[in-house]
Amino acid sequence: MAAPAPLLVTGATGTLGRAFARLCELRGLPHRLTTRADMDIADPDSVARMLDALRPWAVVNTAGFVRVDDAEREADACARENCTGAAVLAAACAARDLPFLTFSSDLVFDGAKRAPYVESDPVAPLNVYGRTKAEAETRVLAAHPVALVARTSAFFGPWDEYNFVTICLRELRAGRPFVAVDDATVSPTYVPDLVNASLDLLLDGERGLWHLANQGAITWADLARDAARRGGVDAAGIEVRATAEMGWPAPRPPYTVLGSERGWIMPSLEDALGRYFEERG
Repeated sequence: MAAPAPLLVTGATGTLGRAFARLCELRGLPHRLTTRADMDIADPDSVARMLDALRPWAVVNTAGFVRVDDAEREADACARENCTGAAVLAAACAARDLPFLTFSSDLVFDGAKRAPYVESDPVAPLNVYGRTKAEAETRVLAAHPVALVARTSAFFGPWDEYNFVTICLRELRAGRPFVAVDDATVSPTYVPDLVNASLDLLLDGERGLWHLANQGAITWADLARDAARRGGVDAAGIEVRATAEMGWPAPRPPYTVLGSERGWIMPSLEDALGRYFEERG
């Protein structure tokens, strides 16, 4: 009996790719997690070889350039990984009639709306990273109109050590200061919820743009305070600053809360934070 076709997931070295592999395992979904050495997503020949050899039932793209500030001086590299790669994968999947899921960002918006952004709101990115994600959305859906594009927001999760909540707690517990801005409002997104929700959409045959973030709006400073309170850590070490004081090369929008006109399928931020602390122990 032939083995079932796997789900191909790019981005083996990233937080999201590893989370997909972990939750596919828990859900009993055969999968193959690929590195750039396995398949260069921006090289059509490399993509074709992998798809034709593996014959997956669908492709999930979690690979990409994620360093928002470095993108300002590495614009070509950022565009190659975030835009060209996603478009090449989309075209290859369209040619083979394969479902395709890729991820975009709340940084496609400029924050001027000051109310939760929904899927039909026009994009107006302020930085290079956001522009590559906005262009990728357009190119992916042009190449593969039934593709699924999930816009999401800043990750936090229990399985990696490099997200905002985990770093905040680690620094405060070590007695070191932790800097957080109080003039940028976001929708922090719990990685296990994002993976499960996007897998559900993929399995259900959904298409087009979806906003996937935990329901809630919070500033980075308030998120740090909430994490400290829940973690039983003294919040006195949190240093609150304005975004303009941070000296970040990439401009940041003041408000990128994600809402949805397609339906809420993610739990609340309050609920997600509770489960983060349960998982971390």
